[in-house]
Amino acid sequence: MFFDNRHYFQFVDLCREQGIDVPIIPGLKILTSAKQLSSIPRNFYVEVPATLADEVLSNPEHVADIGVEWALKQSQELLERGVPSLHFYVMQSAAAIKKLMTRLKM
Repeated sequence: MFFDNRHYFQFVDLCREQGIDVPIIPGLKILTSAKQLSSIPRNFYVEVPATLADEVLSNPEHVADIGVEWALKQSQELLERGVPSLHFYVMQSAAAIKKLMTRLKM
């Protein structure tokens, strides 16, 4: 799980340098609540970019829309760069994923 695609691409590069050539599927989580800004890093040891955190904190009533837009940009870049597929972490509700899939036209 990551919110900055650079982490995925760096990880893939390191794996390839070590001769690991299996598909590496990126895992994305759409933020749906401001509480996730602290719970996700604490529980999953991932970094939430300051740009994303600042946007959520300045517009907490729109966190789901902000999360979908962020995931849309991530997904588009990953797909353009030829990832084998995308994995989405869904917890409690698939509404944000459905909205994202519509935006991705999938």
